[in-house]
Amino acid sequence: MKTFIQKFGKSMMGPLSIIVAAGLLLGLASTLQNPNVLGTVLADVKVVNNFVSLVNALAGGLFGLLPILFCMSIAQGLSHEDKEVATFASIIGFVLFHVTIRFFLGLKGITAETTSVAYLMEQGMDLLKATQVNAAYDTTMGIFTYRMSIFGGIVVGLWTAMIHNKFHTTQLPVAFSFFSGKRFVPIMMVVTIPFLAIVMYFVWPIFNTVINGFGSLLAAAGAFGTFIYGFLERLLIPTGLHHILNQMIRFTPIGGTAVVDGQTVSGALNIFNATLMQANPDMDVMRQATRFLTQGTHPFMVFGLPAACYAMYVTALPQNKSKVKGMLLAAGLTSFFTGITEPIEFAFFFISPLLWLFHAFMAGTSFLLNTLLGVCIGNAGGGLVDFMLFGVLRGMETKWVVNLIIGLIYAVIYFLVFRWAIVKFNIKTPGREDETDEIDNSVEVTELGKAIMEAVGGKDNIVEIDNCISRLRLVLKDTSVVDEKLLKKTGSLGLIKVSDTQIQVVYGAKVEKAAAELKRAVKAA
Repeated sequence: MKTFIQKFGKSMMGPLSIIVAAGLLLGLASTLQNPNVLGTVLADVKVVNNFVSLVNALAGGLFGLLPILFCMSIAQGLSHEDKEVATFASIIGFVLFHVTIRFFLGLKGITAETTSVAYLMEQGMDLLKATQVNAAYDTTMGIFTYRMSIFGGIVVGLWTAMIHNKFHTTQLPVAFSFFSGKRFVPIMMVVTIPFLAIVMYFVWPIFNTVINGFGSLLAAAGAFGTFIYGFLERLLIPTGLHHILNQMIRFTPIGGTAVVDGQTVSGALNIFNATLMQANPDMDVMRQATRFLTQGTHPFMVFGLPAACYAMYVTALPQNKSKVKGMLLAAGLTSFFTGITEPIEFAFFFISPLLWLFHAFMAGTSFLLNTLLGVCIGNAGGGLVDFMLFGVLRGMETKWVVNLIIGLIYAVIYFLVFRWAIVKFNIKTPGREDETDEIDNSVEVTELGKAIMEAVGGKDNIVEIDNCISRLRLVLKDTSVVDEKLLKKTGSLGLIKVSDTQIQVVYGAKVEKAAAELKRAVKAA
């Protein structure tokens, strides 16, 4: 179960990079439109207006694809092999899933026409009730269905992975051998997906009520709700489960629901992007969304953790400072510019529960303070790029100065607390290890793959190689033979043993390189 949850969380990260990139483009387009930034200089420039319209159209189309993007990503991530077949089958399953639901809705006379606000008001409903009924349904890829958002994609993606892993090697009798193996998976999806859709047809209204209830509770908790989110999001980092929490907040009603330009939008990031496409964004609606977004992460990502890196450097043993300087500087700059924090966090998470809890508490407090003080900075990156594009360049109405002041205070607090704790409790942060455990980054780049392969037990011990944003994820025959000291020499910042057969090695920003070189080394061997 732990292995499944780890893979599931990683699979849900697939669409996020696309959405973040689209959000950056929307931020640029919004800046060009914002009279508080450029005045009315570009208001009548046709080329600029056409560019903004194109970006909005592209981003809107991409956001509309979110459910099927999650479906494909999860099917691909959870399938054991022949992942392209699983992805192909998931598209078939997604379409048939919603077609089946549309069929059963139609039997009850529920269609796009009979659930429109205008029609419902003609039947005697008031505007509020008609809007609530209308919000329960949606049109996905041209198919009228329940408004399931990414949940529909997640359910179909999970089902596809299960069907694929069970049937992709099935061999049929000789007369039907053409349909064996990979070809059998899409066939089984066609046969089984209507049954899943029928179950969800009855279950979804109940599940949707529960999800909306969670969203209402979070909204009722106000600023304290954002503290809970920020605290849990950081606390779950070592487990990888923070990805699941993030996606639920960003793309489902748990992160809020709002009506933007007459359309019901759910999820904090979805609401933010939808308001960003407006010529005159509703700042109140936007603030309700951004309280769960990057405004709460900037103080510790851009300011706090880089200051913690400096504290680790200052407290390193004199003879080790030159060895850890490059690593800590790279980790600090990565967090500062991109918001990727794991290379720093894994330097203290497992060796100091005290600093781990302090960091989670400060993260929650950051979300709380930014909400109480009315800051309005969005997107999902968290580094300097988001701060500049969605804060500074959008003008003073975002209250980016408040975010900056909180960040500067965080830098001082993080430095003082980390320096005090490391010295007081002799915490073995980088550069303070015992003589035999000193960090050694002397492995040549060309030898990196071979060195990692040897450290994890050699070619014959490796079953599967994968990676996420900062971790090398390995499936091994036996994790007990892994040599942590040898891994540390390759630049590893930490090791997580997920199970007897799975480990995660933290490399930070160079994880793509580590994974690629390890794959080449295994192939060469």
